[in-house]
Amino acid sequence: MSVARTWAVALVGAEGECVEVEADLSNQQPDFRIIGLPDKALNEAVQRVHNACANSATPLPRRRLTVNLSPASLPKQGSGFDVAIAVASLATETPMDAASVASTVHLGELGLDGRLRPVPGILPAVVAARRDGHRRVVVPHANGPEARLVDDIEVLAATNLGEVVAWHGAEVDVRDEAPVALPDDDAPSAEQLDLADVIGQPDAVEALVVAAAGGHHLLMCGPPGAGKTMLARRLPGILPELDDRAALMSASIRSLTGARVVELSRTPPFEAPHHSASVAALVGGGSRVLRPGAIARASEGVLFLDEAGEFQASALDALRQPLEIGAITIHRSGTSARYPARFQLVLATNPCPCGDYGIRGGTCTCPPAAIRRYLGRLSGPLLDRMDIELTLSRVSVAHRSSPSSQLSTAAARQRVAEARERAAARLSGTPWRVNADVPGTWLREGPAAPSPTVRRPLDAALHRGALTLRGFDRVLRVAWSLADLEGRTQLGVDHIGRALYLKKGIAL
Repeated sequence: MSVARTWAVALVGAEGECVEVEADLSNQQPDFRIIGLPDKALNEAVQRVHNACANSATPLPRRRLTVNLSPASLPKQGSGFDVAIAVASLATETPMDAASVASTVHLGELGLDGRLRPVPGILPAVVAARRDGHRRVVVPHANGPEARLVDDIEVLAATNLGEVVAWHGAEVDVRDEAPVALPDDDAPSAEQLDLADVIGQPDAVEALVVAAAGGHHLLMCGPPGAGKTMLARRLPGILPELDDRAALMSASIRSLTGARVVELSRTPPFEAPHHSASVAALVGGGSRVLRPGAIARASEGVLFLDEAGEFQASALDALRQPLEIGAITIHRSGTSARYPARFQLVLATNPCPCGDYGIRGGTCTCPPAAIRRYLGRLSGPLLDRMDIELTLSRVSVAHRSSPSSQLSTAAARQRVAEARERAAARLSGTPWRVNADVPGTWLREGPAAPSPTVRRPLDAALHRGALTLRGFDRVLRVAWSLADLEGRTQLGVDHIGRALYLKKGIAL
């Protein structure tokens, strides 16, 4: 009887867990079984591994093979365990370097001809392998560039199973064949959008800069053609570039969706799902394999919901918890998955279904019940979580008054970067770096808390019921972003007044 061991990775949400793959060969009736809580796709690995080994001139032993995936209590999904199962099974009888097999993590799906096929989630799997102390990983050839984005780990990108077992010291004839390629990526390239293209909305442009400076959520309400979508699509361009941690997390989420990942993009992601999207499309899920939704894909970037009044009310309300805690946990029978959800939410909506309600020169044809139902989809608790509520009007002049008066994306990005540097310096010694992340208790009672005189307008709005305590804290966060943009180290009454106006349209 012989036992061989190697390693694979099980993906649980956005994180990976290393799984020890043990193969036991016993002198019993020939059989091949996989145990350790595999799903249906993983149980089918028996036939894939059997045929791949036979077609690679490395047939499996003709005795009973039992493969155990440990820990057995961890759910395991997908076909990414194929290579590890095949190598451990062959190592029970084929002469190989046992230390090499036992210290290497194997990832990938096997074709019936023995070639390694790419699988989603390679990047978070390699990150998990490095975290657990492994220093060598085998991946399909097509996933090689993605795996090499992780430092301090040796990546062996293999074309077929023969190459893998030869690397471990087995004497086999390695076929020279073309590797399986990733499918063509039809995703459009990033557009170069300039903020200077927005005409006639200086207050909205300034509000967008404030939102970018503090990481604030933004609601825009206005008639069709007022520029809501133009503004939202230019927000990622004025945000600072992602740092190493954020870029790696964003790339890992893209990898889990099956997208091609060949570099760490420093541009914040931008997700704009259609208004017909379901709750599962927004938060993530699936019947067999839990996949990240739009809010996870937008993490470290912007989630833009255009025509927010057309979304299902249940889908919009599903955003409330992620907005508060910055993560989403999806529960299904027997399993759960946790994904990051730290994004900037931008909502754009018309004032009514026809878009002309309350608009100068417009004629609204919507009955009152339709207007109430339309705006009622944006619930009070969701609106309370928005930092800036902006009302746009139609543009009355269709040309620029002066090119120099238009704020460009480059200039806005510079202002935002300087404001964030000031915020980071003020918040040094704390776990927060952006105003939107600072808890209300620290804002109200910490070392930088405003004086009672400065805070008086906020106290009055809270006393009148115009603000909730959550809204009170959000106004303080926006006020600090305004102060950071001006280079001020203390809050003034003017900052509180402008922040109140941006939140509730309340003028002092």
